[in-house]
Amino acid sequence: MNNHLKDEITRLQNKIKSNQDLLADPELGHLAQTEINKLKVEIKQLEQAGKQVEKQKDQVSQVSKNAPVIIEIRSAAGGDEAKIFAQDLLRMYLRFANNHGFKVEEIDEGAIKLKKPNSSSWSKGCFETFKNEAGVHRVQRVPETESQGRIHTSTATVAVLPEIQSNLVEVKLSDLEWAFSKAGGPGGQNVNKVNTAVRLLHKPTQITVAVRQERSQSQNKEIALDILRSKLWQQQEDEKLKKIKNTRSEAVGRGMRSEKIKTYNYPQNRLTDHRLNKSWHNLKEIMEGNLDQVLKA
Repeated sequence: MNNHLKDEITRLQNKIKSNQDLLADPELGHLAQTEINKLKVEIKQLEQAGKQVEKQKDQVSQVSKNAPVIIEIRSAAGGDEAKIFAQDLLRMYLRFANNHGFKVEEIDEGAIKLKKPNSSSWSKGCFETFKNEAGVHRVQRVPETESQGRIHTSTATVAVLPEIQSNLVEVKLSDLEWAFSKAGGPGGQNVNKVNTAVRLLHKPTQITVAVRQERSQSQNKEIALDILRSKLWQQQEDEKLKKIKNTRSEAVGRGMRSEKIKTYNYPQNRLTDHRLNKSWHNLKEIMEGNLDQVLKA
């Protein structure tokens, strides 16, 4: 059962014990018994809610811990500094992946695909390693363009999408809208002159995917479909988890999740994970890809 539900049940049980001490009182005994009966009903409701939460959790799809992942990093609040921070995060994950022998594919600006070969020095599976990095990352530091030395706060979002088998998510061809263009950037004359870059729109959800990695248009189309399936799967999972969250909130009476998951505080050389209430005081090394202890935690 969820810890928050357990805490609430314990609180109600303690109230029952307090009322039991009043049962022998000729004036308060009747009121105490009424209160005890009421508290027992509340406990039973919470226990039922806990069982419902666990049942819904069991229904959430399980993806292989070893599944390759697509990591998308986008700047959020903070203008140019947020864009720089998003690039710093991407560099951090790339350095970690290279340090441990992950196979890296650059899909688009701010988007990479990681696959862990059997020869990797890292013990955990690919999706298992990165899945908890998804969320809003906040940075506090003095930007290079700041002449007054003031600390700015900016944010970037990290999405972690596991590779989903084609038979797990249905994609109708009639729901797809394709657009093609020249890839641009490095890669030779073929990349720059042929319409190899693809942009895919899933009309029912308005999800868009852009891929310009490969020289072949057909390869980029396959990659785009893989990413779309991952995003559709993530959307389905979010809906299931939302039901779990609503059940828990109704039982306890308040939300338990915060949007911000991590803060990167440069002046204090500190990284804080707000979900764990835990900090590391070697931020400079972490940003160089030394994420081992952070990801294990």
